[in-house]
Amino acid sequence: METVVSGIRPTGNLHLGNYFGALRNFISMQNEHNCYFFIADYHSLTTHPTPGDLHGNVRQVMVEYLAAGLDPEKCTLYVQSDVPETAEMYLFLNMNAYIGELERCTSFKDKIRQQPQNVNAGLLTYPTLMAADIILHKATKVPVGKDQEQHLEMTRQFSNRFNRMYNVEYFPEPQAFNFGNELVKIPGLNGSGKMGKSEGEGNAIFLADEPEAIRKKVMKAVTDSGPTEPNQAKPEAIQNIFQLMKVVSAPDTLSFFEEQYNTCKIRYGDMKKQLAVDMISFTEPFRDKIKAISADEAYVSRVARIGKEKAQESASKTIREVREIIGFKRF
Repeated sequence: METVVSGIRPTGNLHLGNYFGALRNFISMQNEHNCYFFIADYHSLTTHPTPGDLHGNVRQVMVEYLAAGLDPEKCTLYVQSDVPETAEMYLFLNMNAYIGELERCTSFKDKIRQQPQNVNAGLLTYPTLMAADIILHKATKVPVGKDQEQHLEMTRQFSNRFNRMYNVEYFPEPQAFNFGNELVKIPGLNGSGKMGKSEGEGNAIFLADEPEAIRKKVMKAVTDSGPTEPNQAKPEAIQNIFQLMKVVSAPDTLSFFEEQYNTCKIRYGDMKKQLAVDMISFTEPFRDKIKAISADEAYVSRVARIGKEKAQESASKTIREVREIIGFKRF
């Protein structure tokens, strides 16, 4: 059984892109592997150092991941800052990380261009914090997107460096968890790109959205004047609408509008009305669960407490052994 670690940033509500992306795979993985999923509140401070309601954001993310299917009895779902061993491992790794390699990190270069007024030490050492999260549980697999592959490579570098420096075979080399063809790209409503909050609130359908909000967003989705020739290739914006329908609507509904498009009879207003109905129906179970879990303060607190205890059991063992390897001893 593999040990899997993955972080979740507390920066917004879950949308359909999150769900059809990694989250469905997380739900499957928790049945097959030893999984640690953490809410990365430390990480969020590198770009949002003065959050308006950090605790509220963390709580909402936890509630929505539980509503979407993460099971605290099957996986370890915890808040990063609840495990102080994370900070200690981060400290140890920073002692053996070199300024040059951190400055060459692609994400650091991107961030200093995006936020030139907030180039902080946390941005520079982001790779060591990510590595600490991973090796703290001696993970063997890490689900990562393209933008995180360099960080995972650096994690392997830090792990191997520790092993070489102290002449041990302690940390395993974590590998990327490859989902293959299982990931589904969910487009946004703005006509291009993927669904995400960074493209604007109206670009994403959130699992917690109320029906009227979903209806308004879908009806504003970008379309064109329609095809002028039978079986005409769809431009990106129109392909996006059909892709959204593919994931939430019945096959015969999709087939009907495909036929309408191919025969130049399509009315995008009708298609978007149907898509809105299907979006509302698809998200209803999540919306109901989010409301129910959010209202149960005792349950949310218990999940956080259990996650903290399970994560600390693993983390404290690692820190204790790392301290012994380095040479820290009590007098």
